[in-house]
Amino acid sequence: MAKKKSDIKPGGVESYIAKCPKNAQATLKDTRAAIRQVAPDAVETVNYFQIPGYFYTGDYAYNGMFVWFSFKEPFMRLHVWPPVIKNHKKELAGYPTTTAIVSFPADKKIPVALIKKLVRASLKAMKDNSKK
Repeated sequence: MAKKKSDIKPGGVESYIAKCPKNAQATLKDTRAAIRQVAPDAVETVNYFQIPGYFYTGDYAYNGMFVWFSFKEPFMRLHVWPPVIKNHKKELAGYPTTTAIVSFPADKKIPVALIKKLVRASLKAMKDNSKK
């Protein structure tokens, strides 16, 4: 069940990253920076799934949540709206995926341009879904 917006509290991303293994922190910080470059006005939170997530306040689907990231050994995982994975299958062919998660090796440099593209697509999917 989705949480009410009043239950979503900003903050906690730095603490989340600090609790992850040292060898993954640079990748997580780079991912955070890429998301912030695409959506500088988005609100950061760790309440939603106990992982860093980004949302816009307003009348949006899924409480305005459009992207998350997490660490699960040995991957930095980017969580996006499901159509994003489906629509970018070719570009994601070298990475493990699920319906809504793409996994990047946490000990390697992330493909920043691809991360930004996926974040933009997830934001668009959330906004498009909100119009329905």
